[in-house]
Amino acid sequence: MTRQENDTAFGEVIEVILQNGLEGLAEAMSIVINQAMKVERSRALHASPYERSTARIGYANGYKPKALKCRVGKLFLSVPQVRGEGIEFYPTALDKGIRSERALKVALAEMYVQGVSTRKVTKVLEELCGLEISSSEVSRCSALLDDELEKWRTRSLGEVRYLQLDATYVKVRVDGEVRSCAVLIAVGIRPDGYRSILGISVSLSEAEVHWREFLKSLVQRGLHGVELVTSDDHHGLKQALRAILNGVLWNRCHTHLQRNAGAYVPKVAMRKEVAEDIRQIFNAKDVSKAKILLDETVEKYRKSASRLASWLEENISDGFAIMTYPAQIRRLLRTTNMMERLNKEIKRRTRVVMVFPNTASIQRLVSALLMEISQEWESNKVYVSLEEGQETE
Repeated sequence: MTRQENDTAFGEVIEVILQNGLEGLAEAMSIVINQAMKVERSRALHASPYERSTARIGYANGYKPKALKCRVGKLFLSVPQVRGEGIEFYPTALDKGIRSERALKVALAEMYVQGVSTRKVTKVLEELCGLEISSSEVSRCSALLDDELEKWRTRSLGEVRYLQLDATYVKVRVDGEVRSCAVLIAVGIRPDGYRSILGISVSLSEAEVHWREFLKSLVQRGLHGVELVTSDDHHGLKQALRAILNGVLWNRCHTHLQRNAGAYVPKVAMRKEVAEDIRQIFNAKDVSKAKILLDETVEKYRKSASRLASWLEENISDGFAIMTYPAQIRRLLRTTNMMERLNKEIKRRTRVVMVFPNTASIQRLVSALLMEISQEWESNKVYVSLEEGQETE
């Protein structure tokens, strides 16, 4: 980053403040943070924009818009992006700028998660954020948070072409006993190609009754137009789909099928070969070719691995529904890998708690996390162009 560019940015800050006074602080702060992030990107890449350097380890790749609320107002930022093999970058300047706000949100969440009294939470807030805040204010903020999350969980839905379903488990204390509760999650892809987290539900298990009630609530909120559902092969979920979304195509996640097949491979030395055979089936250009490859694979292992052959014959075709769609769409929708990434984010946030005091605390924390992710998806670029069958991410 050249000195001339820094001087230009500084000049813009001065001009904004001269013209708008204190009301221009948010705009001025945006300019400063944007410039700081550019400098940090150049340092991370070991080269300035357009600079030829043998030390360079990657390249600038434009900017991603981000709106951020803070104490001086709403900041409109341009977060620098990078490209290059193995290169990851996120501006610490931005992280440091929102640390106090993040600490405030975490402290409020702690009140629910650990059952901390409002008096103790007030003390934590003062220590973390340097804020003097009353117990009544903490309670009011908590109520507002609950209200916002409830509105998001019960918002109206519309047409969704593709639906993905999955669950993850967390420990919770129920009636004095620690139990594993299921967090049911639904993600949909709308006709415009954007993806959205449609809803969550915390249940004692993945039994059919819990999935059925969850799916029924989505329909009651206006979910319609579903063509295809992708999920794992869970008995309760499949029964619920037949009851609530009867007639909709169901595709079993290809990744889960690969993992499940491993349990039927008799020798470790065969696993790589079996995995490649299954991959070839799913990579077939159409269902007819996939069926031929499946028959050949079943016969191949009929004698050397009879249990595997029987399993392949009974289960692999569960992954054929997606193969009626264009290859470009198939690549993004044939697995629940997107759901797996959401589950990892949930685990990352919940593992520090270990055991939740009640199901409401799980629902609150997970809702806050997934609401944030969903809003980012909906304001980001199109996930897949359904009209042309070309993915954009």
